[in-house]
Amino acid sequence: MAVTRAQQPVVTTSSALPVRSRLAHPALLLTGILLVALNMRACLAAVSPMVGEIQRTFGLSATASGLITTVPVLFQGVGAPLTPRLTRRFGTERVVLGAVLVLGAGVLLRVLPSVSALYAGCVVIGVAIAVLNVSMPGLVKREFPGRAAAMTGVYSTTMLVGATLAAGTSVPLEHVLGGGWQASLGAWSLLALVAAVAWLPQVLRARAGRTAAAPTGPSAVTATARATATATAATGPGSANRPIEGIWRSPLAWQISLFMGISSLLVYTLVAWMPTVLADQGMDRGEAGLVFAYSNLVQVVGAFLVPLMAGRMTSQRALALVMAVLNGVGIAVLLIAPVPGAWVAATILGVAQGGSLGLGLAFIVLRTDSVAGAAQLGGMSQAIGYLVAAAGPVGAGALRQLTGGWTVPLALMLVLVTVVAAAGWGAGRNRTL
Repeated sequence: MAVTRAQQPVVTTSSALPVRSRLAHPALLLTGILLVALNMRACLAAVSPMVGEIQRTFGLSATASGLITTVPVLFQGVGAPLTPRLTRRFGTERVVLGAVLVLGAGVLLRVLPSVSALYAGCVVIGVAIAVLNVSMPGLVKREFPGRAAAMTGVYSTTMLVGATLAAGTSVPLEHVLGGGWQASLGAWSLLALVAAVAWLPQVLRARAGRTAAAPTGPSAVTATARATATATAATGPGSANRPIEGIWRSPLAWQISLFMGISSLLVYTLVAWMPTVLADQGMDRGEAGLVFAYSNLVQVVGAFLVPLMAGRMTSQRALALVMAVLNGVGIAVLLIAPVPGAWVAATILGVAQGGSLGLGLAFIVLRTDSVAGAAQLGGMSQAIGYLVAAAGPVGAGALRQLTGGWTVPLALMLVLVTVVAAAGWGAGRNRTL
């Protein structure tokens, strides 16, 4: 019997699927995720040991110096709500690639010999990180649906590894490269380029998938409709593209957002000023940088273990309270005995800050039942969170300039720890948006 045109196999599908299957190798995906994650904190942590030199280069005040770390955080909050719309239009893979390339461009812009370029680069870096912050939880939830909390721990840990490397090598890089703080900070654009190259297979895989799914004839249309109907019936109300209705009116969403916001405020304030706090109390600048790098290294432990623990619990309330208490103890040590207790404070704060970061990201995947919902909650929580966090570095710098010391800023941070505890108690409830 003759085969009609409608019955013939679709050539595009048969040629695209092998390409897609080769590009879908888990090692390629994992490598891409980890290299992208390495960039998400490195360019922020690298600048902290250099704030004093940048301040002297441009003659900046303490408040203006605080803006170097405040501006990226502020624009993470501004850029976060735009990301779900970008991913719907262009696809998560292409959005992530674009964000990594923009991040590298921002790193280079920041080191040009101009105050305007310095702050413009900070804006570009903040927007790029915002896009990655919102895109990655949804991507992890989609690619690892049964191990979302564990993979969140892996990629949040990698973020902190990048921050640790950056904080610990900024001053040595300055000496090795011989170009001052500009060469040291500019070198991190190479890491963004490497991540972009490693992420390309995921963009090609997504393109191959779209080509394979494209209907080219009556039978293809019928098959696509049948597959869509089957998928809808199988997934029901928890389908991957189901958004959360009324998220901005949800107390749970606001509690998650406040937990992330105040936790991030504490983190970014110490990212901006911890080496300076120690140096102002008489510690050598090099040793202060090592203490800061060590604190970032210890964050890896909290960022890896806490999401794993959270994924095995039905309620994460106790875990959130433990993170708040540890934050409070670490800040109290810095307040009471900054130089003698520096390494103790760095250890406690490292566990608390890394654990809080991992727990906040875990809340996004644990409190939602769809990929679209995770992206939506990520956009809201990180918009609110980073707008709140942006007040930390510049506020601490202004208070230090006003009062002549670090007692008032650190005491205010202790008060904010109680807000973290209250928000975490609500965010840790066993509920799904």
